[in-house]
Amino acid sequence: MMTEAGVVVRVEADALWVETVQQSTCGACRARSGCGQRLLSGVLQGASVLRVPLGGNDPDRFRLGQTVTIGIAENVIVTGSLVVYLVPLLFMLLSAGVAANLGLPQWAVPVLGLLGLLVGGVGVRYLSWRSRNDERLQPVLIDAAAESEAVTV
Repeated sequence: MMTEAGVVVRVEADALWVETVQQSTCGACRARSGCGQRLLSGVLQGASVLRVPLGGNDPDRFRLGQTVTIGIAENVIVTGSLVVYLVPLLFMLLSAGVAANLGLPQWAVPVLGLLGLLVGGVGVRYLSWRSRNDERLQPVLIDAAAESEAVTV
């Protein structure tokens, strides 16, 4: 299970909304100045807010600003990554291949490839929407800091 620390930004009866700061691994990389990813991560770095089910915990136990540890199973991350990257790619290759085999004009092959990429992206969005309430895919609450450590907001 991969874990991440976050701060409670909202408490509901059945869930917490936890803000986590996305961190880049660029500090540990030796390429440093020769990599465009470092520049992009500096511009795009920000916070994510996740809904974390309480899993039977009492919502009164949590306060705004309290630090909590959440976790997501590795298989969820791996499967999600595969779906996000492979589904659009496969749709693109399939649609471009079909266009090439049908004898369509040469300009139609990349156009249909791009159309397949878009259809694959829409398919990923639909799969994401459909599985949004699947408990197996939700982050879990692992640990909470003591209330005395909570920051008053």
